[in-house]
Amino acid sequence: MKLVTFQTDGRPQTGILVQSNIYPLHTIQQSIANNMRDMLNDWDNQSALAKAVETEILAGKHSHLAVSCSDDILLAPVPQPTSCRDGYAFRQHVAAARRNRGVPMIPEFDQYPIFYFTNHNAIQGPGAIPCMPDHFEKLDFELEAAVVLGKRGRNVKAEEADQYIAGYMIMNDMSARRLQMEEMLLNLGPAKGKDFSTVIGPWLVTPDELEPYKIPAKPGHIGHSYNLNMKCWVNGIQVSEGSVGDMDWTFAEIIERCAYGADIFPGDVIGSGTVGTGCFLELNGTGKLNDPQYKEQWLQDGDVVEMEITGLGHLSNTIVKENSNFSILALKKLPQDNA
Repeated sequence: MKLVTFQTDGRPQTGILVQSNIYPLHTIQQSIANNMRDMLNDWDNQSALAKAVETEILAGKHSHLAVSCSDDILLAPVPQPTSCRDGYAFRQHVAAARRNRGVPMIPEFDQYPIFYFTNHNAIQGPGAIPCMPDHFEKLDFELEAAVVLGKRGRNVKAEEADQYIAGYMIMNDMSARRLQMEEMLLNLGPAKGKDFSTVIGPWLVTPDELEPYKIPAKPGHIGHSYNLNMKCWVNGIQVSEGSVGDMDWTFAEIIERCAYGADIFPGDVIGSGTVGTGCFLELNGTGKLNDPQYKEQWLQDGDVVEMEITGLGHLSNTIVKENSNFSILALKKLPQDNA
């Protein structure tokens, strides 16, 4: 199934996407929750009810309730996650970024998966991404996949972790690189470089839909893996391509680490981390390494960022500059300020 959160008459509600139309789930079956948080909290029951509705739609019922799917009405499929973590699963991206900085590959990458928490209150779906002036100091996209959990657990083993996944989505982990790089010199973060926007969508795809794309995990790893092509365009020009199957650490292994000594909850969103070539930071670094005259590219006001992952849909956002001159970079104290 492909489940969405959509808005009509200013009212968010849950829906199911069948072909190119959205059908309001709660209207059709009142036992289905009208928000994704409640659906995920009762996932086994709610997903079965939604599947029954999908069967009815495919049989020709409920056509009078169909709404044409468009970015104008789509919100993030999980508008209010209980938390949002982001992993670091693609070795190609990590190795290239470190090579471009002139430092060796960090051996710990191959020893265990890692993640950080980002701002779950800054989740967005398709549409405008408002950015403050400091965000435009090396504003970047990050092409990723993400999962949302539909089951509570603690100390979950990787062998069992895939059954905790309710669905998959595209993720664009937006990054203000100057803010990120400055604050991480203090060995904390990322924080302000990340907390203004994380985009997920356009819909939540249940795991059964991805069965045709399943491939073995990489040697020495545990969990489901899928050969899903990933692409990103900026202003219609393709800038990135990779595959979800390139993840070295599986989502199951990342979930195992997340749940060690801590509860995981329905509605938790976990990103894969950036695919190789999946951001301007990496692309610019590789470009300059090969050509000292290479001109860096960063996102600008009005840019359109489009992402597509096989089976997960097409996610489109437009960068919009806020009407403000407020700068936290301008508040940074210089050494003489503390003399």
